[in-house]
Amino acid sequence: MAPLGERAVVLGASMGGLLAARVLAEFYRSVVVVERDELPDGSAQRRGVPQGRHVHGLLAGGAAALNTLFPGMLDELVAAGGHLLDGGDLSQVWLRLGGHDLNRTGAFGKPLVSYLASRPFLEAHVRQRVRSLGNVSILDGHDVVELVAATTDRVSGVRIAERATRGERELAADLVIDAMGRAGRTPAFLGAHGYGRPAEEHITVAVAYASQLLRIPPGTLTEKLILVGAVPERPTGGALFACEQDTWMLTLAGLAGHEPPTDRAGMLRYAAEFAPPPMLAALQAGEPLTEVSRYRYPASVRRRYHTMARFPAGLLVCGDAMCSFNPVYGQGMSVAALEAVTLRDCLSYGSDDLARRFFQASAKAVDAAWQMASGADLALPQVQGRRSVRTRLANRYTQRLLAAAESDIVITEAFFRVMNLIDPPSRLLRPKVMFRAVAAQQRRRPHIAVPTAQEPTHA
Repeated sequence: MAPLGERAVVLGASMGGLLAARVLAEFYRSVVVVERDELPDGSAQRRGVPQGRHVHGLLAGGAAALNTLFPGMLDELVAAGGHLLDGGDLSQVWLRLGGHDLNRTGAFGKPLVSYLASRPFLEAHVRQRVRSLGNVSILDGHDVVELVAATTDRVSGVRIAERATRGERELAADLVIDAMGRAGRTPAFLGAHGYGRPAEEHITVAVAYASQLLRIPPGTLTEKLILVGAVPERPTGGALFACEQDTWMLTLAGLAGHEPPTDRAGMLRYAAEFAPPPMLAALQAGEPLTEVSRYRYPASVRRRYHTMARFPAGLLVCGDAMCSFNPVYGQGMSVAALEAVTLRDCLSYGSDDLARRFFQASAKAVDAAWQMASGADLALPQVQGRRSVRTRLANRYTQRLLAAAESDIVITEAFFRVMNLIDPPSRLLRPKVMFRAVAAQQRRRPHIAVPTAQEPTHA
């Protein structure tokens, strides 16, 4: 196939940016990734990804998308020390959501595979694959100064500055993709050039993290992942994930201003309020390998580019620059991977009307993840945000599903598939699932004895 253009430029070497570069390499003669940080050769932490020091997961939907883009890479990840979670062994996972422990016995009927590794470890594998592409170059240590528009209806490039010298230059491009996260430049650019800014939706969650890498004695846990979500009466939770090289990542979280402590004794007391006994025992036996890292996340933000009436040619937005999810739910990397596959599908039909086609198509993946995350956030009274009738009804139904998923493997599998971005949330409304949820609720109702004439009632 003939190239769609000479050069594409990606702003940001985030996961979203790297995956976008991988796709663009199929359609443009050259691809340049511009990154503010000096990128490490290996899996070291970097300043531009502060959340990299905290728990990350690669959901099954994101893993499938990554396998499409980089065949064999996730096998290499596991061979190098990462972990595979297979729906054939539910004992590996302990999820306590909405106050309910999801079923941990049996096996799913369909394959459901996800992966555990630290964010730097996974990102290093992706970066290595991108760097191996012959027509992709990475300009790290460079700031993005501004987008450049040669005409009123098209972006023609970007002005960048080398951080070491402050020397500026312009990169001409047939396509620019903003993958700079919440700090992306596109909304301001659109406003300044008469397009208006995209409509935004905010949910103020005020999440605070405290995380630490641990060494836990072998055999202490049978689980590879333990996650406890917040509930209305307790807006705190935490997770313990197996990572590469026999390490474990502990993340404690608090919402709506609840701050986890950073001293060991305080962290153990904090975890004791919600952690299952195996998790607490592992924490007590664990050896800290790093200092405690903090991270604060003020609000989830969705920018609805797909609803804009006008948008310049030669520009796209992806990843957190389009939608920044509450990190508690581990959706960001997986949604970015699904967006990259969507971009590939859109580019296969050419570059005409690309922005409209891409934003509308990618909105489907974003919608599913946003619906789940925002619904879970708004189930907590401490979180600020509008609660529509639909949201309240959905949260009530979700509680029924979670209660049923304590023992019903069919509902557990259906919920896992939606949570892992394999199936859309509408699958949970299928008659088979709804019937089993209602039946489970009826079985749990306590039997109320009917008084006889010899057994009078009492007020």
